[in-house]
Amino acid sequence: MTQNPFDLTGLTILVTGAGRGLGRAAAKMIAGAGAAVVGVARSADELASLKAEIKADGGACAVQPLDVTDRGAVRAFIAALPKLEGVVNNAGWNKPQYALDVDDATFDFMVDINLRAAFTVAQAAARKFKADGVEGAIVNMSSQMGHVGGPLRSVYCMTKFGLEGMTKAMAVDLAPAGIRVNTVAPTFVDTPLASQFLKEKAFHDFVIGSIPMGKLATQNQVAAACVYLLSPAAAMTTGTSILVDGGWTAK
Repeated sequence: MTQNPFDLTGLTILVTGAGRGLGRAAAKMIAGAGAAVVGVARSADELASLKAEIKADGGACAVQPLDVTDRGAVRAFIAALPKLEGVVNNAGWNKPQYALDVDDATFDFMVDINLRAAFTVAQAAARKFKADGVEGAIVNMSSQMGHVGGPLRSVYCMTKFGLEGMTKAMAVDLAPAGIRVNTVAPTFVDTPLASQFLKEKAFHDFVIGSIPMGKLATQNQVAAACVYLLSPAAAMTTGTSILVDGGWTAK
């Protein structure tokens, strides 16, 4: 019988920002593919419900409240994990602002979580992979806005373009160790948060009109790209970005 190339059985995968949204969807699909999930986020309640859902479906999940902007705590937590074969580096944030209205506090926090924290998680994971002799996989959650510009997103685009560059450079550095580094770059996704913004007709028309497929991505479509990049099926895929954008960036 041919082995399923998307099977993650026996692997332990860390998911940051796992309490809600894309991180939660990724954690559930990864567990469904057979991996033991380690979910971290700031909200203990959200993590507890994630663990309960995965366990109810027969999956394996451990959770730990963790602020990924705390570099020391992140490094210590990852180094202490009994085993680790993959990471979905998902934690991030955005606050849409006109470029001339961006305030220092917003700028600093977005850079801190979208870039500094992402680098810290990836670096700590790669160090553990090397120490354990593991050919691991790092999946950084980017955005189509890491490939194109967009209104009210000067800082967000800056951080996601930076994340794309970090991914390519890390992939080159780590390839000799068999460690793969990639991004998943979704368009606007059908989430409760997005639905709030899409109630505004002008924004709704702009978004849907910019996606050739004429619809939002789903959380599970983004999660599926993460599963692929973590799996043996992607054994020769590194330093690249999977755009789950319905054609937005193809124009």
